[in-house]
Amino acid sequence: MIAEGPLLDADQRLSPWITGSRLPDGAAEFLADLGGVAVAGPVLGAVVVWTAWRGRLDGVFRWWLAPVTATVAMVAIPALVIPLKVLIDRTGPPGMDGSGYYPSGHTATAVVAYGGAALLLLPYLRSTYGRRELVIACALLNFGVGLGLVRRGYHWPLDVVASWLLFGMVLQVMVVVVTRYGTRTPQPK
Repeated sequence: MIAEGPLLDADQRLSPWITGSRLPDGAAEFLADLGGVAVAGPVLGAVVVWTAWRGRLDGVFRWWLAPVTATVAMVAIPALVIPLKVLIDRTGPPGMDGSGYYPSGHTATAVVAYGGAALLLLPYLRSTYGRRELVIACALLNFGVGLGLVRRGYHWPLDVVASWLLFGMVLQVMVVVVTRYGTRTPQPK
């Protein structure tokens, strides 16, 4: 159903609106590149190191849990994306050879790296304004990566949407794990 059928029809109708947009090729390529592990990985890595250091310095209970959970989420990307690409075996947009385009790995990387970094940084922002702006910036960055990937013809729109949904759930698991196991105060012995 995903590789063919009504969803492919929807992609074929929606894709020309995006690929034919006024977004310049260079800007679209830049946005698409932001979803690559070579760019997004170091961003998350830097935030993981800083929040681990800061949490330990501040004496946060289980200071290591949130950074480790974010790292595990990043490592989970190929473990989830590759089998889905093989199982679904969806061909790419016109001009792209082969199959295995669904879901988008670049989109998944962006969601986990930038979303995970934002989740790690939120507790360190005191103002509601700063927290809101961080979440908005993360959402816009992820939207930009998806837009760039579709605009350049690397993915169908639903390849991107599938990754947003799937890896949004991965981030939710990260939140649940950290909230459930990382926020309790230690019991006196």
